[in-house]
Amino acid sequence: MSKEPSSNLESAMQMLIKTFHKYSGKEGDKYTLSRGELKELLTEELGSYLGSSKDNEAVEKVMNDLDANNDGEVDFTEFIILMGALTVACNDFFLDSKPEDKGAEKKD
Repeated sequence: MSKEPSSNLESAMQMLIKTFHKYSGKEGDKYTLSRGELKELLTEELGSYLGSSKDNEAVEKVMNDLDANNDGEVDFTEFIILMGALTVACNDFFLDSKPEDKGAEKKD
């Protein structure tokens, strides 16, 4: 990734890639996240959003839900599915918690 991002979305995409690879490969395959690596990523990078991600049961549930091919590791595609789902959940939360403006039209 030698090209500088020219937009916020390109920056976000690069950040997702860099963050995944910051944690992947510390324990084995450099292209996947082990349970330990996933727990560290969730704790360090999403702690304020996920709350008690230090809970082993929560990490196991996330891992089992993400590990579509049941290989005990999360690859980049599985990681992006998690990030997409979390982004949708955050969007829904912020939309639901936003005060209604009865006079404003909804923009698409």
